[in-house]
Amino acid sequence: MERDDGDFLPEPSEDSQSQRGSVASSVTRAQDLLVYLVSDSAVHLTLEGLGCMNAQELGRNVREALNIPNSAVDVFAFWFCSPLLDLQLKPKHLPYKLCRQWQDLLYRFTEAPAEDISQDEPILMYKRNVFCPRSKELQIEDVGVLRLLYDEAKTNILEGRYPCDPEHWLTLGALSCAVELGTGLDDQALTAAIREKKLSSFLPAHAALGGGGFLSTLRGRGGRNAEMEHNLIKEYRTVCSSAATGPSQDPVALLHQYLKSCHTLPYYGCAFFMGEIDKPAQGLLHRSGRKAVNVGISLEGVYVMDVKEKHVLLGLKFSELSWDHSYPETEGDSHILWLEFDGEEAGVHVNKLLKIYSKQAELMSGLIEFCVELRSVGESAAAGTDGEATPSQEPTGQETNEKTRERRQGKLRRQSSVVCSRVHSLNTISYVDDGKEIKRLKPKRAASFFTRQAQPPTYSAVQVTESLEQG
Repeated sequence: MERDDGDFLPEPSEDSQSQRGSVASSVTRAQDLLVYLVSDSAVHLTLEGLGCMNAQELGRNVREALNIPNSAVDVFAFWFCSPLLDLQLKPKHLPYKLCRQWQDLLYRFTEAPAEDISQDEPILMYKRNVFCPRSKELQIEDVGVLRLLYDEAKTNILEGRYPCDPEHWLTLGALSCAVELGTGLDDQALTAAIREKKLSSFLPAHAALGGGGFLSTLRGRGGRNAEMEHNLIKEYRTVCSSAATGPSQDPVALLHQYLKSCHTLPYYGCAFFMGEIDKPAQGLLHRSGRKAVNVGISLEGVYVMDVKEKHVLLGLKFSELSWDHSYPETEGDSHILWLEFDGEEAGVHVNKLLKIYSKQAELMSGLIEFCVELRSVGESAAAGTDGEATPSQEPTGQETNEKTRERRQGKLRRQSSVVCSRVHSLNTISYVDDGKEIKRLKPKRAASFFTRQAQPPTYSAVQVTESLEQG
């Protein structure tokens, strides 16, 4: 995939480069470099000219060290990661120089206090490329490449970054046992292996540790762990029995099965950003506040997730939304990513607008725009990516409207699923009847807005107004 001309990390300014000093001394002398993998292991390289080596050149050295075939050149990318910020580099970026400008990036894209910024230091990681289509993963036969993808997917499952329902993470946990422990263990040996590695090595932390207060934890953790172990072993038996009747004992087949199961999660492969949204007003005093969210963006769409509850608040494909990014107008204001989507209130079709407060809104908007462009190019060149109907293949008009409504109603009937959107729990701005009932600001349709699929008009767009009311 050609992506040299687009990414979501703005180029550092000339001022910041001069402020961080010269890197001339690092051009010729050999330097040691650690490139970390998601599995917490690292690739140790000794390179000359590191100061002027771009990510594309560095990638060749890492692929050689890891024996990654050239066919997987676009599967992985370099990331700078720290507790405060994660950024994917594009091929022309110079990692050494960018690392020296890290504090400038933190001031620009985070709300972290100066003391934390001064002490923060990123690590260079080799991780999945957010622009790699899922379908390409299942075409890979190299065990080493698949294992890197598996390690990253598993980490995101265990840390709750990929929310999933109990039956799903139980299956994934059983597949992890099969991948890491083998498919031929009896119950006693499997139980011993699980206890040695700990249950949290196979199941999400919030599931393995359970919830509740201090007393309930003392009373119930032992019993809950025993139940989870029993369920995991039972699911492992199911996985192994299916492996015995087919080629699934092959490590490649098991890794494909794990990744394919992860692909059913719409936010698989997302780049994640930190932000906040308004809480709905509650109580007699209509008190409100803000809720911390993770915003995941991929080639498929945008997903807003509750950091604390580990579930999806809003999931939208690109054909279902419009977006914009607004800068602070006065001191104390926030950068805002605006998401506009179709909704329904009391049987009336409306436009809904969600505000996401984040200094990373500029990054999010840039990534959305680039992903939309990539999908547009891909759909014009070939149809059917990831085995699903693309917007160009889907029926249009009334048929699309009815099928979309049926699909949404089916999801709404199961609100216990962590994958389903919880639009009713969001504090959104709604637009009805040409805006006659609206006194709120709607962002201008900037160049980042794109035309949705043709649909029968059920309401009219509102005009920009001067005032803004928090509802």
